[in-house]
Amino acid sequence: MTVTRQSPEQAEPLGPIPREFATIMRPELPGLLKEMAAEIVATIPEYGHLLEGPNARVIKIGIEQSIATFLDRVAAPTATTALRDDLCRRFGRFEAYEGRSLDNLQAAYRIGCQVALRRVRIVGRRYSLSASFMLTFADALFAYIGDLTELSREGYVQAMAELGEEPDNRRRRLLRRILGGTAVARSALAELAEHAAWPLPQEVTLVAVAPDTRPARTALDKDVLVDFADPEPHLLVPGPFTEERRASLSDALHGCRAAVGLTTPLGEAADSLRWARHTLVLADTGVIDDDPVTLSEDHLLPLWLLGDPALVQQIAKKYLGPLVGLTASQRARLIDTLRIWLTTRGTAAQVADQLGVHPQTVRYRIRILDRAFGDQLADPDARFATEIALRALYLREHHGEMPDGGPHTEDRRPTRSDAGSTTARYEA
Repeated sequence: MTVTRQSPEQAEPLGPIPREFATIMRPELPGLLKEMAAEIVATIPEYGHLLEGPNARVIKIGIEQSIATFLDRVAAPTATTALRDDLCRRFGRFEAYEGRSLDNLQAAYRIGCQVALRRVRIVGRRYSLSASFMLTFADALFAYIGDLTELSREGYVQAMAELGEEPDNRRRRLLRRILGGTAVARSALAELAEHAAWPLPQEVTLVAVAPDTRPARTALDKDVLVDFADPEPHLLVPGPFTEERRASLSDALHGCRAAVGLTTPLGEAADSLRWARHTLVLADTGVIDDDPVTLSEDHLLPLWLLGDPALVQQIAKKYLGPLVGLTASQRARLIDTLRIWLTTRGTAAQVADQLGVHPQTVRYRIRILDRAFGDQLADPDARFATEIALRALYLREHHGEMPDGGPHTEDRRPTRSDAGSTTARYEA
């Protein structure tokens, strides 16, 4: 039989390989797969994580299918290669979305070819296969690896076109390494940056972009790193966020929704992106103004107070616990009064003016608060924690999430007929 060189369009005969060869080699496949995987990982450590990660099963199936298809076409030259073709294209697409070039994948194919040749030489000696057969097999295998490489290149180019990026994607790979969350030696980053022709800065500023919007790459400064393949697209601006940067970025982000994180040292870039993404969430939920481009530095207090909503709830539960036995409306009124009183340290009249109630109402509420909280408001640390809880709840309330879902109803101002019985007439 002849094994054929398979391209997406047609098959070209490469040379005769006895059909019995497939029968000889099939028992070798499990060991061959393990040997290929081990040698690939030893040569390309980056692939070690892939073979142990969530995509490991698909990758191993792809390797197995590539080898099995070669043997299938020895046994039956008309056997379909559809599954192999799809998996090889997926490999190329995966490399594109991971921000890598095709260099590693092509190297992996070459390593697999070398391992297969070694194994066939061993099998050849066992079955006394001729030298001419070995040459024919090698020729067929090299052509087959060329087909795999071409299929992966097709998937890679297609993915890059979808991403709107050039085939050389070293800069996105560099960006992902910077944001990787693990300690990376500056020398290693410097080497990657050199390959990407990108001067390594001391400081960076990250920008989070809403998933449903995307700036035009051509409008961005040439030194801005981008990753639009991530489910949460983002940019890296080298250096501090100057007025010049702000102007150019505003132009590039026209029509997009984005948030700019704080400027940090290069090694803390992930923090800048985390703050930018949180700022975008706060803008989405109405806690802060939803400007086209929102700056984290303009909203530091909400970022801090609402950085961990579950913890805020626990703080509120502990330090506002004395009010838990009241009705929702009573609790809401007392929380408002306590927040303004602690924040302003104002007189009853000043607090009343902000609340729109009579000063006597404030005095009555403060007496209730004194009884409810006891020494808690006299202790500096406890008072500070109480104020934090009140401010955080107010920020949440500000965009429609009332604490405990209670309605925010305010007291009426007293009339002249109310005088003389304030304690009895003004409820909490």
